[in-house]
Amino acid sequence: MKGRRRRSRRCSSASSEVARKDRVLLYLVRHGETDWNRDRRIQGSTDIPLNDTGREQAAETGRLLARRRWDAVITSPLSRAFETGAIIGGQLGLPTPSTDDDLVERHYGDAEGLNHRELAERFPGDAAVPGRETREQVVARVLPALVAIAQAHEGEAVVVVTHGGVIRSVLGAVDPGRDHPAIGNGSVHSFRFADGAFTLIAFDDPIEHLSERGEPLEEQNPVEARG
Repeated sequence: MKGRRRRSRRCSSASSEVARKDRVLLYLVRHGETDWNRDRRIQGSTDIPLNDTGREQAAETGRLLARRRWDAVITSPLSRAFETGAIIGGQLGLPTPSTDDDLVERHYGDAEGLNHRELAERFPGDAAVPGRETREQVVARVLPALVAIAQAHEGEAVVVVTHGGVIRSVLGAVDPGRDHPAIGNGSVHSFRFADGAFTLIAFDDPIEHLSERGEPLEEQNPVEARG
């Protein structure tokens, strides 16, 4: 990964986190880079595959996660997430990932396929984008899916490979009121599920390793930055 390194934002010490019977650890990973990421095009639910950089990012994330023990990898069905999960699973010695349809990226409607300039021309400012899924709608489908995963993996540690819009929506629900920076390709964000609720362990979790990934959200995905 390129860029300066910094300490992750932590809500508690992630370095000492291990799975135990009364809690589940879910580590949400954003998929690796695609050509549309590189070209600043809005992807959403459009199925765009990883590029070679994205595969390298997935392998690096797999090596990072291999510092710990994991029980499963579960992914969004979109190919960029599934391939990222398969590469990570290979690094962890785990079988082919299972998929969950509710982990698919946020739908951006008529903005999908547009680059940043085209988005600004067609939908300037805060203009409504037809077909765009609201943040609340994303939370309503994704959070129950994560709860179901946690309940099916009692006492385990699970890697969940999904998308930037999904992770941002989960962060807003679990860790409200905090200004989280952009979510980089291949970045890892750790959550604990206990007593029926999720808590954030660390944003951009370094897995005992300093890391910095990302850029201003407005540059990464301007339609996501609109809320």
